[in-house]
Amino acid sequence: MSIIEGTKDNFEKEVIKSDKPVLVDFNATWCPPCQALHPILEEMAEESDDYKIVSVDIDDEDALAEQYEVSSIPCLVVFKDGEEVDRKIGLQPKKRLIKMLEK
Repeated sequence: MSIIEGTKDNFEKEVIKSDKPVLVDFNATWCPPCQALHPILEEMAEESDDYKIVSVDIDDEDALAEQYEVSSIPCLVVFKDGEEVDRKIGLQPKKRLIKMLEK
């Protein structure tokens, strides 16, 4: 599976109503840590179908960023059964991201 581009139009379907855990990456193209994180997320998305990775560009989707109180990026939020279960700010190692999804 590849990374899904999250928008206000598909967020409910892809994240809130997902039957799998979802890691949402709130990011921006001008953010160096966000760009460093992207290849890690791509690798994770290709390795497993047990979860979804959704990328939300806060410049394009500022309403979503505001709704989920994103004040620093990258902001990584895990949703299960439509509820936020974990959140980390900043560049994270792959092992930590996988642990977030396994909680």
